[in-house]
Amino acid sequence: MSERIASDEDTADRGAGVEAGDDRRVRADFGDAWVYESIVGAVPGAALSTPVAIGLQVAVFEAGILVLAAAYDLWDAVLPGTVAVGVAAVGSLFMLTLGDENRTLDVSPTYYRLLFGSSIEVVLTVLAFAAVVTHLFVVDPATAGGPAVVARLLPVAVTPAEEPIVTDLFGERPPAPAVFLALVVVWDLCYRIGTSWWTAVVSLYRELCLECGPGTRRRFRRLDALNVGFALVQLALVPFVADRPVLLAAVLGHVVAVTVVSAAAIALSLAAQ
Repeated sequence: MSERIASDEDTADRGAGVEAGDDRRVRADFGDAWVYESIVGAVPGAALSTPVAIGLQVAVFEAGILVLAAAYDLWDAVLPGTVAVGVAAVGSLFMLTLGDENRTLDVSPTYYRLLFGSSIEVVLTVLAFAAVVTHLFVVDPATAGGPAVVARLLPVAVTPAEEPIVTDLFGERPPAPAVFLALVVVWDLCYRIGTSWWTAVVSLYRELCLECGPGTRRRFRRLDALNVGFALVQLALVPFVADRPVLLAAVLGHVVAVTVVSAAAIALSLAAQ
């Protein structure tokens, strides 16, 4: 049975403090926000605007990449690292925009509990990160240069790289600080990607099971399109994994999955009007 629509008062509370042209972000309460929003909000004095917060994120990561590249002569890792940081920064903007917009929409509280309160995006992040680490340090070194079964699923033929990606980027004896920073960036990417996937799933559930007004549906369609846009941004990673069949399949598979599920949600929304 369809859920009841959230009260106007609840919606007004979520949107309180946001006026046209106002730079301030919607207040994100615990349980009504992404986990990373709650963490930042819990830091004393961390009342940064979105541009400043994202700029600081990019500056810190990029400075770390350049310092470590200079210290260990790892300049070949700078470009892929910079692109990964850029994709993560776009993911941060996506999450902040999506979170703020969602908290102003009139929809069943069930939607907010699923999207924010369940923290499923963290579970997906842990699983994705564990899979990536296992591949980087166990599977890839053991199978580099050999045929990959997953390559058959790709739309184009891929010639696997002869060296593991960790060796290719960081050398035969990877410096611990460089690997540490790389894994932090990978975690950041996994978190944004996990959030994107969960958002798509919840959007489809919303269109199948919950009630929304016409105006709300229109705004949700815009947010679903935003999610597809972020998924497409992740294609910037493809040139750096083009000779890594497993990683390439993972990136392309995620982009296709988010696009298909979000497009289904948009189609159902249009059909319901």
